[in-house]
Amino acid sequence: MRLRAALAFVILGSPVYAQTDPATAALNAARQLEQASITLTEADSARDRVRALTATIQAYEAGLTAMRDGLRQAATREAQLSAELRAREKDVAQLLGILQTIETTSPPVLMLHPSGPLGSARAGMMLSEVTPSLNARAQSLARDLQEVQTLRLLQQNASETLVEGLAGVQTARTRLSEAIADRTDLPRRFVEDPIRTAILISSTETLDGFASGLSQISEGEIAATNADVSGKKGQIQLPTQGVILHHADETDAAGVTRPGIVLATRPRAIVTSPTAATIRYRGPLLDLGNLVILEPQPGLLFVFSGLQEVYGETGQVIPEGSPVGLMPGETPEIGAILSTSGDGTGTDRSETLYIEVRQDNSPVDPESWFRTDKDG
Repeated sequence: MRLRAALAFVILGSPVYAQTDPATAALNAARQLEQASITLTEADSARDRVRALTATIQAYEAGLTAMRDGLRQAATREAQLSAELRAREKDVAQLLGILQTIETTSPPVLMLHPSGPLGSARAGMMLSEVTPSLNARAQSLARDLQEVQTLRLLQQNASETLVEGLAGVQTARTRLSEAIADRTDLPRRFVEDPIRTAILISSTETLDGFASGLSQISEGEIAATNADVSGKKGQIQLPTQGVILHHADETDAAGVTRPGIVLATRPRAIVTSPTAATIRYRGPLLDLGNLVILEPQPGLLFVFSGLQEVYGETGQVIPEGSPVGLMPGETPEIGAILSTSGDGTGTDRSETLYIEVRQDNSPVDPESWFRTDKDG
C-alpha cells in the first residue's frame, strides 16, 4: 500500500519516530488493512469460508477503526503544532537570525571585543553558554517541522488506503452472504413452519408473548440439547463492537424503558453469535425491526434486534462467532471519516443494537451475562 510505504520511509527515517504516535498508529492501521486484504484473498480457499470471511470483516473493521482514530489524532496534532509554530514565528525568526550570524561570522571577528582580550574572553564564555541552548531550540524546531511534514504526508496519502479498505470490507460482506447461502453442513434441531410462525407473530403484541410461544413454530418436535454456557456467565463477549447507550431498565430519550441494553455501533458492523447456540427465530418482529433470537442453552435466550440483514436459518445450531447479521446504515464518506469534529464523542456510532436476555421466560439484566466493562 502506498500509505504504508510512504509513512514507513518518513517515520522510520526520522529522528522523531518515537514521538509521532498518531503517524505510528496510522502506519499500524495500514498494516492491519493490508493483512485484511490478504486474508480476503485467502478466504475463498479456506475450508470454512464463513468463518474465514467473518474474521476478514472483523479485521477490516478493526483496521478502519484504527486508521480513522490515527488520522484524527494526526490531524489534531498537526493543527496543534502548526498553531504553536505560528505563535512562535517572531521567536523563530530571532533564533534563525542569531544562528545565521554565528554561522556566517568568522572566528577571528567573533573573538574581537572593544574591551580587549578580557572582554573577548568573557564574550566567548557567554557564547559557549548560550550556544547549547540555541542548538536545543533549533533541534526542537526541526523536530516540530519534521513532525508536521510527516503528519501532512500521512493525511495526503490516507484517502487511497481508506478507499481500498472500505471496498475490501464491502467485498467481504458480499462474499459472506454468498457463503452463508451455500452453507449446508450445520446441524438443525428443528425445521420452522412458516405458517405457524406467522400465526404466532399475528397473535402476539409483545416480545414476551412471542418468546413464550417459540415452541409452537416448528413442524415437529424440537430436539433436546444439553448445551450449557453457565460457566461463561458474566464473561461472554458482546456480539459486536460498540458503546452502551442505555443500561437495563433505563428510560431513553423517547420515554421508553426496556429490560435490555442499547449498544451504539458503527454502520454496517457485523454481529456474531457470542456462544454456540440454536437460532430460534430470525426476521422482523413487532416494532423491533429485524432481530435474531438465539438459544445458547435450554431456558436461556439472547435477543439481538435492530439489524438490517439477518443470517442463518431458524432451527440451525451455529458455532460461537458465527455471523448472525449486519447493522444498518451507510458507509461514511472519506471526509466524514477524516473529520475531527466527532473525535472522542462516539458520533460515528450512529446505529443501535438492542440486546435482551431472557431466562426461564423472564428478562434479566444482560450485563449479568455479557462482559461490558470495556467499549469496543
